Amino acid sequence: MMRYSFFIGCQIPSRVPQYETAARAVLKKFGVELADIRQFNCCGYPMRNVDKKAFLLSSVKNLALSENQGLDMLVLCNCCFGALKNAEHIMAEKGPLQDEVLGKIREMGLDYQGKTRIRHYLSVLYHETGIAAIKKQLHKTYKELNIAVQYGCHALRPSTVTQFDDPVAPSLFDELVAATGAKSVDWTNKLECCGAPLIGTNDALSADLFSRKLEAAIKAEADFFCTSCPYCQIQFDTVQQMLVEDSAGQKPLPSILFPQLLGLSMNIDPQTLGLGANKLDISKIESYLSKDKE
Repeated sequence: MMRYSFFIGCQIPSRVPQYETAARAVLKKFGVELADIRQFNCCGYPMRNVDKKAFLLSSVKNLALSENQGLDMLVLCNCCFGALKNAEHIMAEKGPLQDEVLGKIREMGLDYQGKTRIRHYLSVLYHETGIAAIKKQLHKTYKELNIAVQYGCHALRPSTVTQFDDPVAPSLFDELVAATGAKSVDWTNKLECCGAPLIGTNDALSADLFSRKLEAAIKAEADFFCTSCPYCQIQFDTVQQMLVEDSAGQKPLPSILFPQLLGLSMNIDPQTLGLGANKLDISKIESYLSKDKE
């Protein structure tokens, strides 16, 4: 049985709780055991470009907590994943900053030696569970469903740090979507930023970045966006809902979280997957499911 410490970050429990519940339900089907560490704090991402020491201390504390339980870490959020991987990368070097952070960690009664591996949710499904095992768990497959996959930025770049997938031509997420019978469409702007980091700083530019992605996905005849990052999901779901309400005649392109997409084909009930928690209605996606698995 695979066992990981489960890092859900800050945004998911407060703004996208259905991501957590759906992810837990799917992982349970594959026998993945999750350890909830109540002492986990913010990944440090908000401070990464403001105060490097504060960022590292926040991030490394989480790594130390997981390491002290002898567990690798499973992460849902792209930003958390990128921040934790970045901290791991920095702490692998030697210097006064690293020594100071380690000193503070020891004052908390913890130790950090860099033994914990940080795994993204999609990576665990792809590399540890595997496509073949996923297909065995499917009760239904999707027919004639076109999906615009949104990788997000922080899992892919910098690739030498995250080691998630090819940053120029990634395929991991596309293959996971294809395993359900859905088609991952080729669309321009696929690897561009969703615009979420600019919300509250430059709302006009944030909306423009998203609108370009929306236009490209519609042009590629996608039926839904599919995300694996809470920030992207908020942008494609909550923010898109507001933009559509302000733009007469604009039809939305709903966004579904990957564990929701996969969970439905595994016959997990919609309530457990939190389909009703999405701002834009995604119930139509059930009509694409075949009655019998191929």
